[in-house]
Amino acid sequence: MSAEKITELRLQIMDLRGQIAALQKVLPKETVSDYKFATPEGEVKLSALFGTHDSLFMVHNMGISCNYCMLWGDGFNGVEQHLQNRSAFVISSPDTPEVQQNYRAERGWQFPMVSAEDNSFAEDMGFKTDNGYMPGVSVFKREQDNIIRVASSMFGPGDDFCAVWHLLDLLPEGPDNWQPQREYT
Repeated sequence: MSAEKITELRLQIMDLRGQIAALQKVLPKETVSDYKFATPEGEVKLSALFGTHDSLFMVHNMGISCNYCMLWGDGFNGVEQHLQNRSAFVISSPDTPEVQQNYRAERGWQFPMVSAEDNSFAEDMGFKTDNGYMPGVSVFKREQDNIIRVASSMFGPGDDFCAVWHLLDLLPEGPDNWQPQREYT
């Protein structure tokens, strides 16, 4: 395969992303409840997580037990200030607020976190099944008194939400069964 073919395929991927974005805009919008989440400061409603923004990125994180979710969180920490300029950004997980805060401090994460431990949010959004929690993201818009989910996507190794996979793909051996770790020796 030539370098030209690789460039051609990368351009096709960019075009496909544009097609996905266009389709996403015409999908039916889903009105959701004003869920209540636990934080170290007490209970907070989904509507309050928007802050001054009309849109909200809510990352569905599996919690402290998932090294992949840690990897995504580390990556979001680097771009959070850019995202917060355009939209609110929050990570939810099933961990208690105390566990979240300890983990957040350990990782140096700057973004807010909320606990979905005691509500049906993850399940209702399709990120919890009988097999447990799954990682992903939902995007919400605030329209007057309504909260509308306008987009969602699952996360997984090689996805578009973590640059590490794409950089590892450039190595001659690719990811080569690489697994993220909380710490590397």
